Amino acid sequence: MIEITITEEQRDCLQELINVAMGRASDKLARYLETFVHLQVPHIELVSSSELPQAFAETYGDDSVTLLSQGFYGQDGITGETLLIYRADHTKNIANILGYEPDEVSEMEQLTDISSILTTTFLNGLAEQIDNQIAYSAPRVISSSETSIEKHLQDLSFNWELALKVAISYQVTDYEFNCDMVLLIPGVAIENIQQVLDQILEEY
Repeated sequence: MIEITITEEQRDCLQELINVAMGRASDKLARYLETFVHLQVPHIELVSSSELPQAFAETYGDDSVTLLSQGFYGQDGITGETLLIYRADHTKNIANILGYEPDEVSEMEQLTDISSILTTTFLNGLAEQIDNQIAYSAPRVISSSETSIEKHLQDLSFNWELALKVAISYQVTDYEFNCDMVLLIPGVAIENIQQVLDQILEEY
């Protein structure tokens, strides 16, 4: 197991960066949907990657969910994966939220549209604050009714001994719709982002 610890100062610094980035993402979504998006305080923790599938199962239980998974790659070894998790009963509302006619586009396209707003705005906002640039892999949509989400997480975390996990919840107030964003940063990339955080702390 890789031995990594996050100092209180590093955690506070990362918290501020996350707050700004998720604020931008929620603001863009709110403007796009012409409504208010409620945010909860993000939860930051170091987790064993082998525990991620079980933690996911404990959070969502037997609920049917759809997950959009997308990798990101930045400069200076800043890499990771974003997971956007939607409950099945909420995904039915996306077409109405986005203003699509019935059967105009597939559910996968709808999820990709709304996820792109959250993922790219959030990560670009984070990258801008640390003077970095982000590229993305193609998003993958997985439905728990068709594929084991736990199996996907096991495959995703196969080579990760330790991950920095940032959990964010977005709730659209005028619709019965919310989603959770989970940002996962693997072991080596944690050390890289710690260096960035230390540089920011030294400047202030």
